[in-house]
Amino acid sequence: MAKNTSLSTESYKGVRDFYPEDMAIQNYIFNTWKKTVEKFGYVEYTASILEPAELYRAKSGEEIVNEQTYTFVDRGDREVTLRPEMTPTVARLVAGKKRDLGFPLRWYSIPNVFRYERPQRGRLREHWQLNVDAFGVPGTEIDVEAITLAYEIMKAFGANDSDFGIKISSRKLLNAIFSTWYELDEQKSKALQKLIDKKKKMPEEVFAVEAEKIVGKPFSFLNTQSSEYQEAMAIPVIREAKEELDSIIETLNKRGIKNVEYDETLIRGFDYYTGTVFEVFDTNPENNRSLFGGGRYDELLALFGGESLPAFGFGMGDVTIRDFLETRNLLPKYTSSASYMICIMDKSATDYADQVAKELRNEGKNVCVNYSYKSIGDQIKSALKQSIQYCIVIGEDEVKNKTYTIKDLTKEA
Repeated sequence: MAKNTSLSTESYKGVRDFYPEDMAIQNYIFNTWKKTVEKFGYVEYTASILEPAELYRAKSGEEIVNEQTYTFVDRGDREVTLRPEMTPTVARLVAGKKRDLGFPLRWYSIPNVFRYERPQRGRLREHWQLNVDAFGVPGTEIDVEAITLAYEIMKAFGANDSDFGIKISSRKLLNAIFSTWYELDEQKSKALQKLIDKKKKMPEEVFAVEAEKIVGKPFSFLNTQSSEYQEAMAIPVIREAKEELDSIIETLNKRGIKNVEYDETLIRGFDYYTGTVFEVFDTNPENNRSLFGGGRYDELLALFGGESLPAFGFGMGDVTIRDFLETRNLLPKYTSSASYMICIMDKSATDYADQVAKELRNEGKNVCVNYSYKSIGDQIKSALKQSIQYCIVIGEDEVKNKTYTIKDLTKEA
């Protein structure tokens, strides 16, 4: 007797199936993203999900490639990675046609990205992510614009200012502190950055011990009230970086964005950030976490040869924004893309039902015809399960009189 070899109906761990209701939410999120970023003049691009692994080793960081990516050797003996993020890809695209492009550029995409990590709320192994990038503006005007755009996206989803906050910091400031005040080399600076990035996930005493190991003395700079902090501000390169950051916050405030604050512990995980970095976070205690963020990365294009190019971008994942919208009851109610279902009482009425469907479609209506020929009660139940609003019953009388009646199922349910 043959063994039962039925395949599982479960999806691969850490990814999602999108039933029609889920797809409707996904489309709502994507459409909101697109409408908002295009108001700011950003244009859409895309690229393959496959990239050479060295693209991420060079600037995303060895840890990300070795521990968090789907990396494999293809049949041509090339090391390939399913993209874990889009920024290195867009940098490659811009570098490849730098001479042909008209700067400044404002580009966006909604790529599928992959991370091999432990699935948890707000973090899966596969998700879609809005990526917004601007190239060719060296001044902080584009920093302000990008953060303003991030704010406007949240507002487009119906969020109030009290629902989310914006934290902002500066890699330029931290790098100046590490190199001039603490005199750290590049290796120790990166180690300290990674430690600060994890600060809120560890006890204060553990952080203090680990920081002192790297710095060689007590590390108190993150306390902005400390005498060490005030003394460091006397160094021109540190003071100028802090004044630049203060100016960005002040400009955002003038634009009506009041829920922004300086967070000296904000690092962002990628190695390629060179200046302003920011994160948008949920203020709800039930979902109190970072939603998305980004920053300035002026040196990334230099990896592909030639000069560097000023750049600023951010990424916003569909998983975290959906969690946010669900928590705040901001998701729209699901309705089917089909507004009408034509229910046929028997096969003799099929030709007329198809004629009615054609007429309605010509008027711009979305219509599905139920060819099951089940009882009208069963067909109406099917329409209700599919969230179809209108029902048209076609039987002998309708065929004879060439008429039909539209019933609004939402009023009869």
